[in-house]
Amino acid sequence: MCAFRPQTDLATHAVENQPALRGDLPLWEADAPLKAALEGAAPETGFAPESLAGVIGMADRVAAGHRLATGPGPELHTFDTAGRRIDTVLYPDGYHALMREGMGAGYAALPWTTNASGGHPAHAAMVYLMAQVEPGVCCPMTMTYAAIPALSKGDGLAAILKSLALNRAYDETDEPLEHKHGATVGMAMTEKQGGSDVRANATRAEPANGAYRLTGHKWFCSAPMSDAFLTLAQLPEGLTCFLAPRWRPDGTRNAIHLMRLKNKLGNRANASAEIEYAGAYAEILGEPGDGVRTILEMVHHTRLDTAIAPAGLMRRALSEARYWTENRSAFGKRLIDQPLMQTLLADLALEWLGALAAGMRTAWAFDRSGTDETERAFARLAVALTKYWNNKRCPLVTVEAMEVIGGMGFIEDTPMPLLYREAPLNGIWEGSGNVICLDVLRTLAKAPEAFEALRAELEAARGISTAYDAALDGAYAELKSATESAARRITERLALLLQAAILLKQPDPFPGEIFARTRLGGDWGHTLGTLPAGTDAARLAAMI
Repeated sequence: MCAFRPQTDLATHAVENQPALRGDLPLWEADAPLKAALEGAAPETGFAPESLAGVIGMADRVAAGHRLATGPGPELHTFDTAGRRIDTVLYPDGYHALMREGMGAGYAALPWTTNASGGHPAHAAMVYLMAQVEPGVCCPMTMTYAAIPALSKGDGLAAILKSLALNRAYDETDEPLEHKHGATVGMAMTEKQGGSDVRANATRAEPANGAYRLTGHKWFCSAPMSDAFLTLAQLPEGLTCFLAPRWRPDGTRNAIHLMRLKNKLGNRANASAEIEYAGAYAEILGEPGDGVRTILEMVHHTRLDTAIAPAGLMRRALSEARYWTENRSAFGKRLIDQPLMQTLLADLALEWLGALAAGMRTAWAFDRSGTDETERAFARLAVALTKYWNNKRCPLVTVEAMEVIGGMGFIEDTPMPLLYREAPLNGIWEGSGNVICLDVLRTLAKAPEAFEALRAELEAARGISTAYDAALDGAYAELKSATESAARRITERLALLLQAAILLKQPDPFPGEIFARTRLGGDWGHTLGTLPAGTDAARLAAMI
């Protein structure tokens, strides 16, 4: 929020036709589609506007997020003055403030600590909202949320961590667990030689006094100041999952060495690192040789967050574009009143609405997975489809919104470069495009119950749009001869059908009808802003 009174009458000119600096951002109040997607969430979940007051309505927190994204970022301190290893990352105060907001609101704990319905959708809403403020703080909270099911399968260290992670508390101190009132959990899987092919991992584990010692290197470690890491290492039985804490049970530092921080394109507030295990203490989680299966439950839940976060990025980008067009004029009238601009904003709105609808529907499937096998099967396929397509569209939407704002959209003083740099990330994390599409093919082949659950969802939208019905029949025919080389085409088609089905079944099917007509029926150009003639673009643009 602007704390000073700017001078508009300058010596050489008057400052005119420039939108006023934005004050409070009503990220929750102005988002009717998000509110509608949360209908049915029980009040007992604890999610309400006030539960994220520091995130969803306060300009100072948004400004703090912008400073985190554009400031110097976290700093790695490997040794103290005397040369002793400390392997510590120091973060700006704003990072800790936003972490306290998120963890205190239940970002990580809420879905696992309520018996009421709507815990996972409420969590997804927090991811969506926090992505609009500062996505860099989402990673450690997402990892902690996703680690809970894996931790539930263990005792000892796993049980201690689970209890602390569920406390709805952020404890930034770098201390042994017995001195902490909250904990975060990270993940370190990939290595240089394998990447997504984790079975090529070379890190090895050796038994030692009832636990294990890990030796090896991890190419990417998410959130290196976490209190412990789920990680993979080799035993004679094969790749196995372990839990490696920052501090050993005897109160000494564990031999987890932070080698360097990654110099990333974006997500700068999050200190992704390379690490080495130099005989690090670890406890086994799951059975020897069953590491991939053990850690996949965590990956499954992180994929939910990487599916909904791009919808939040799209929303913030479109919010900035709409504000600009409402408050700037060209050629005699406001930008937003010009037909071509309305058409572009309308097309962009459809991308965001589809992304949000699919992401929240998937979150509801996660929520019901414990009691409904059909929803569990649906979630397995839907999260892959949604993660893939939402992340393919996010960079495009962000770039178009930046172009709407023009030259100012390319200036670091605005949030647009932040959003631009962030837009590709969720498509890379937790399985890049090809990995996700191959996973979709495997699921279709090996889990027919997942496809049947998706089919039921898609069939429920029949009869509303002829374009949708024709596209659905065409997809079924194409699936009969699916090959690996067609994995992206099939994933894209199913993802679009899912988005269209959800939009068509909403109380107002108008956005869904235009979505199906363009994205599925082909009445569309090759760029955004090419809706068919006669579309009520103003009606769609007003939904932003």
